[in-house]
Amino acid sequence: MAPAEPHLTARLRSARLEQILRERICLLDYPPGVKLSEEALAGEFGMSRTPLRRVLARLEATGLLQSVHGVGTFVTDVADAELDRIYALRIELAILAARLEPRPPAPPLLARFREIATRARDLPAGPETPRAFARLILDFSAAQSELSGNQPLMEMTGHLHGQTARIWLHALTQPEDGPRLDLAEEIAIFAREAEDVRDALEIPDLEAAAAIHRAHVSMSFRRLQERRAQGRPD
Repeated sequence: MAPAEPHLTARLRSARLEQILRERICLLDYPPGVKLSEEALAGEFGMSRTPLRRVLARLEATGLLQSVHGVGTFVTDVADAELDRIYALRIELAILAARLEPRPPAPPLLARFREIATRARDLPAGPETPRAFARLILDFSAAQSELSGNQPLMEMTGHLHGQTARIWLHALTQPEDGPRLDLAEEIAIFAREAEDVRDALEIPDLEAAAAIHRAHVSMSFRRLQERRAQGRPD
């Protein structure tokens, strides 16, 4: 969202700002522990402090931020025990998208899944690959959110994904607290998931698509657990 977007309503501007800040946190533009400047954000997005604080409060409610009275607002970290609980809930919720108000994809949405599968297959190697890969997965999650009309379920699923996405990206790029996940392997695994989900939606079989995603969330969690174990001293 650029400051010069006067055509947007106040509600749309707030929603767009929330999306941008969420993405910055998930992509580690704002890593855990960083203090957000209300003054800088208000100036960047051309809005007053009051609506900005409402956006920050919503992000705090999802666990991405923490407000410390008299100090400021900080990006949160995720402890191992909390991460385990979040992943356990993501695994259980994954299948519900196909059972609670499922929405077979219309042609434009199906085209997005096809495009995501192609991008995953053709993702080039380079210094920007981890970020491009993380962006691809955020796009995949956004497309999946349109496969159910149950808004509370989709909102919760999105919030939980935001919590785990930044931990997962950190595991791809930051070696100081344990071995890195293998980027090429993770891309190949995701490409298979994207293609399998696309194929299931082509039929369309939303139950199969949800089961495929659930299996991949579970396997992703196992790989993170293995990395955590490898990083612990004997």
